[in-house]
Amino acid sequence: MSIVDTSTGGTLPLWIGGRASDATSTRTADITNPATGEVIRKAPMANAADVDAAVRCAMQAFGVWRETPSVRRARILTRFRELLEAHRDELARLITQEHGKTLADAAGSLQRGIEVVEFASGVPHLVKGEHAEDVGRGIDCHSLLQPLGVCAGITPFNFPVMVPLWMFPVAIACGNTFVLKPSEKDPSASLRMAELATEAGLPDGVLNVVHGDKEAVDALLQHPGIRAVSFVGSTPIARYVYETATRNGKRVQALGGAKNHAVVLPDADLEFAADAVVGAAYGSAGERCMAVSAVVAVGAIGDQLVDAIRAKAAKLPVGPGDRQGIEMGPLVTREHRDKVKSYVDSGEAQGAKLVLDGRAFEVSGREKGFFIGPTLFDHVTPDMTIYQDEIFGPVLVVLRAESLDQAIDLINRNPYGNGTAIFTRSGGAARRFQNEIEVGMVGINVPIPVPMAFFSFGGWKNSLFGDLHVHGMEGVYFYTRTKVVTTRWTEDKPLGPSLAMPTLGR
Repeated sequence: MSIVDTSTGGTLPLWIGGRASDATSTRTADITNPATGEVIRKAPMANAADVDAAVRCAMQAFGVWRETPSVRRARILTRFRELLEAHRDELARLITQEHGKTLADAAGSLQRGIEVVEFASGVPHLVKGEHAEDVGRGIDCHSLLQPLGVCAGITPFNFPVMVPLWMFPVAIACGNTFVLKPSEKDPSASLRMAELATEAGLPDGVLNVVHGDKEAVDALLQHPGIRAVSFVGSTPIARYVYETATRNGKRVQALGGAKNHAVVLPDADLEFAADAVVGAAYGSAGERCMAVSAVVAVGAIGDQLVDAIRAKAAKLPVGPGDRQGIEMGPLVTREHRDKVKSYVDSGEAQGAKLVLDGRAFEVSGREKGFFIGPTLFDHVTPDMTIYQDEIFGPVLVVLRAESLDQAIDLINRNPYGNGTAIFTRSGGAARRFQNEIEVGMVGINVPIPVPMAFFSFGGWKNSLFGDLHVHGMEGVYFYTRTKVVTTRWTEDKPLGPSLAMPTLGR
């Protein structure tokens, strides 16, 4: 039986050394079901001593794990992938229960995480390094990709399975050990994954899970035993994580917030573009870092596009994520729901045209749930708060542009650079857009251009702090350091000492 109690009540444990562990901290946080507003369990808020216990356990496990052949690490990850698939429904239910997104959406995000485990299972090939023979007379040169040590992951509430799977499978495949700090809002799925990893054969201490808030985060960022930190969250916190961890001598990849634009050109397929935008804007109630939250309508297509989006959004079935036929669930907490409503108030006050208002939306029998309906603004300008801020809710804003030039300039002036998309039938326009846009991930007639696991995920500008993105080969490079070995084996007579700079290639 799982250590995660799927019924109401109970306090979750930490996961340290391959087993459930009680926190020494007495602080806890409520975990709510967003569809009902009810507290369903509690998470312990780990203190510095709890974090230290997890890190020390990971440090102790590192020596043996780094010496484990990569093929054996790959086999454990393969068994872990099989267990994730076998427990797909269980994990999806945990995600929906604590986050609120629909079961179909939860299962889809789990699948994208499983794909990273599949990628990481190829680690014997991924960490091969390079070799060059005869770089000089009788001299060979080769490189090694070696693990760093103990790595930490700090993950957000919106993807409680997918984002952790972006991190720890790649890290442990490369020979590191790991301490995961999931969001305190929905931590149960991460705890369950750690339990499944142990069942797959992962040695005790290689993967540890601590719950907590800023106290736990600061303990990880400052702990001398942590060598690298991966983070996904808002831009202000990403900047804080990056600055604090690098100041403490750690390697950091900190993915921040987003304001993702979709550009719709006059030649676009109107129905296709409208369907794509609605799915990208309101899926997961807009709580995605890759959600389309701003549409740039170019030229004469603007009015038709807004009408089409409004008609489709108004018909979206909204309700509890575990109910059949529902396409959009609640927001994660009451506080976040109220914050999103305040943005709608602000947009209306600042003169944007409110085309569809979701503030008064309620679900019969779920009046205490954290629901808000799809919301749509038109004629938004760059000086408005609803354009400048990452709302992280089902609020879509439409701006108007006269040309592709104006659309590109608008996006490039935005401080975020996570994802963007263009809808057009013109190959020339699409090619120009992909080359000139200052954004890390670009979709051409693809509204949410989340790369496959064998490519990297990450943005530009204020959407990323650090040099390397997550998963793909950039993830492998982040969790390893390169060592270059130059070798001479010769039976020739000694050459005698030389004080000149060696030039092997001559």
